[in-house]
Amino acid sequence: MKCDIILAGVGGQGILSIAATIGLAAVEQNLFLKQAEVHGMSQRGGDVQSHLRLSDSEIFSDLIPHGGADLIISVEPMEALRYLPWLSESGWLVTNSVPFVNISDYPEVGEVLAELNRAGNTIVLDADGIARDLGSARSGNMVILGAASSFISMPFTALEDAVRKMFGRKGEEVVEVNLKALRAGRDAAAAR
Repeated sequence: MKCDIILAGVGGQGILSIAATIGLAAVEQNLFLKQAEVHGMSQRGGDVQSHLRLSDSEIFSDLIPHGGADLIISVEPMEALRYLPWLSESGWLVTNSVPFVNISDYPEVGEVLAELNRAGNTIVLDADGIARDLGSARSGNMVILGAASSFISMPFTALEDAVRKMFGRKGEEVVEVNLKALRAGRDAAAAR
């Protein structure tokens, strides 16, 4: 088993929380894990991406080559487009449809989404709207993780347990809203 994942977004959208959740779940499943993070301008609005490699055997590099990613998880559509060259021919792209417009020449959102849909195995959903409907606009990242969960080589319950551990110190209410977001994302992707 191997699962190479590119995580993409901008600062403040929770990419590193997604990476930490998957990593914690992987460790609990006795998987090998390598991760490389790139924080552009890691304050709100800067490019943030992470290479996350999972396997049941030893991993020797933390970087995923172009065309080698099994999965791209993105919380911002233009960032998903930026990392599309890393996606393998059989890989899946899961992204938020809502842009984080932080530059004056941000491309037309419809054009970005059309280009992403041409990639093939793509799930595009309004994670921000789903999170807002659940009462927590900040949990869009967990919606996206839930939507991508069926492409990550581990049981969904392992991700749920990781969410409990990740957010446990923030209180039961925070844990529950993040679990709801995770499950809502899984359900939204399954409905497509």
